[in-house]
Amino acid sequence: MRILLVGINYSPEIISIAVYSTGMAEFLAKRGHTVEVVTAHPYFPEWRAREGWGGLRWVKEHVGGVEVTHCPIYIPGNPSGVRRILHHASFALSSLPVLMLKVIRGKYDVVFVVAPSLVAAPVGALAARLSGAKAWLHIQDFEVEAAFATGLISQQSLIGRLAVRFERWTMRMFDRVSTISPQMRRRLVEKGIPQDETVEFRNWSDIEAIKPLDRPSPLKAELGLTEKMLVLYSGNLGKKQGLEAVVGAAARLQDRGDIAFVIAGDGPLRSDLEHLAAGLSNVVFIPLQPYGRLSDLLGMASVHVLPQMADAADLVLPSKLINMLASGRPIVATAMPHTGIWEEVQGAGVVVPPGDTEALAHAISDLIDDPIRMETLGKAARAKAIERWDIANILSGLQGDLASLTKTATLERGQKTA
Repeated sequence: MRILLVGINYSPEIISIAVYSTGMAEFLAKRGHTVEVVTAHPYFPEWRAREGWGGLRWVKEHVGGVEVTHCPIYIPGNPSGVRRILHHASFALSSLPVLMLKVIRGKYDVVFVVAPSLVAAPVGALAARLSGAKAWLHIQDFEVEAAFATGLISQQSLIGRLAVRFERWTMRMFDRVSTISPQMRRRLVEKGIPQDETVEFRNWSDIEAIKPLDRPSPLKAELGLTEKMLVLYSGNLGKKQGLEAVVGAAARLQDRGDIAFVIAGDGPLRSDLEHLAAGLSNVVFIPLQPYGRLSDLLGMASVHVLPQMADAADLVLPSKLINMLASGRPIVATAMPHTGIWEEVQGAGVVVPPGDTEALAHAISDLIDDPIRMETLGKAARAKAIERWDIANILSGLQGDLASLTKTATLERGQKTA
């Protein structure tokens, strides 16, 4: 198959959506498919241009058997509602000429668009139509509802109402629409997408790369925390994560000299969190670690903490959850009952209500004081990662779904010719 992937996040970004888009593209390339990628200059999660990137230039490179074109993009220092829309619109505009040149020069079997960025999705759908390809939209986040939940956009505003209409119109342009959890797939159907046109395409963990450590993590020593039980959050520091609850729990546990909180990551909320944690000696902020050190980072946790705002439930299933499970450490999450996070953490950790810092602190403290339970939950977490989140199984399933879709396209063309 010839596959054209369109998505705003890709390698060399090292977290979140970029990891999965890159992994998918390189997996398919290794299986003998021709894969080309149109993406933006790397900027996430720092929300600033990486060193050596930026400017009004298009950069082409070949990495992992994939041809990748990086397009210029507007990167707001403070990604508010309107600025964020402009950010995505700039990618739609800068990717348009690249996509048009590609479909003029050759045919594709599938144009696979990853949202974010939903704003750029119509450009990908247009490329599919011009190329005679099937159009596939993969939704990592429900961006519109997440913007409402975090207060970036008011649902009652003109922009909010237009955003809802744009989302529905855009989704209907695609032959397949996939997303990352059963709960999010149900939302697609609620939004008017026929059930048989939806697919659950999960994120995954490389369970051979992310394993329970059989030795102390060297990162603990580097941080001077070898004597501490560590509560770890690693990932994007943004609004929908509800990270204020983690700092609140740390404040309630600052009299526990044996417990320290480590927040690893970057994002628009980092400075606010650092200000909120000022004066707390049990909170340490560190940068994101490169992928080669991810197993050491996750393995230094005694307990992983996974917060989420109540209003953001089932608008996204945080990808960080999957590697937490693979690391073989128990998880304390904040989530409403029967949401995606709640269901995935069952048997592998503890779930408390979102925003309840007292309940979060008690859950962390009680778990750390019960090492047998910690070990039991950690083993269950690892087993769940192997059973449900293995990269080879998930991507082989996607390859089959893509082949089925292109087979349908071939049959349709044959019927038209006849």
